[in-house]
Parts: sequence; structure tokens; C-alpha cells
Amino acid sequence: MPHSATRRTILLTTAATALPLTVACGGGDDDGGGSSTADSSPASGSPASRELARTGDIPVGGGKVFKERKVVVTQPAKDDFKAFSAVCTHQGCVVADVSGGTINCACHGSKFALADGAVTQGPATEPLPAEKITVEGDSVRLP
Repeated sequence: MPHSATRRTILLTTAATALPLTVACGGGDDDGGGSSTADSSPASGSPASRELARTGDIPVGGGKVFKERKVVVTQPAKDDFKAFSAVCTHQGCVVADVSGGTINCACHGSKFALADGAVTQGPATEPLPAEKITVEGDSVRLP
């Protein structure tokens, strides 16, 4: 009597075949360069993945947006690093950049303070929520 494939057999066989392909094709972002407004980070499984930037990459009186992580890191005063959600509280756009002494959303023009994420210009009415970071040596990291 011929053996007919059950749905379970087909699904298990397909999953077992696809798993090695998924692992082989996966990987981190090997982009060595970064821009002044946004940056990519390594894959989330590696120890370096929690590192957002080097302290020297975050200018005093400015900051840097990490769009993929949806985090913005600022340095309002020398050696005083802050982090906030990069998602604008107005309508959920990811903020565009840190310039002119504020964190700026290009969607509708909202601006936020470097030191505490407070709204300095609407239409947003709520501050950017604080995010936790640690500074270890010259590395700014997510905990």
C-alpha cells in the first residue's frame, strides 16, 4: 500500500529544509559607515549589538538618531548622555535628526529638548519618552 504524505509530514519536512536556509542567509548589518542623523547596528544576537555608538560620535549640544533601533541619543552637556524614543509623540513618525539644539521631527515640525525630550515646538504635546542607556568607557550601550 503506497504511503501518502500527511499535512503534518509535509509541514515538518518543509520546516526542517527551510531552517538551514534561514540560518545561512541571516546575518547582521555589516555597514561600517554611519551618518550624522541615523545609524545601523549589528544583529541583535551579538555582544556588540547593544552598542549604539562611541561617545565621540555624539556631539556635545547635539545627538544622533538610530532609526532602526528607534532611539535618539543626545549629549546636552559634556559627558551627559541622554536617550529617548525616536518615535514622535504627535503621530508616530521617527524623528529625522538632531540639529539646531533640538531633536527634530520632519513630518509635522515638532521639536524636542536635548536634555529631557520636552516639547519645544508643536504640534506634539507630549515629550519623547526616556530610554535607558549606559556609558561604559567610550561606548554608549542599550542595557
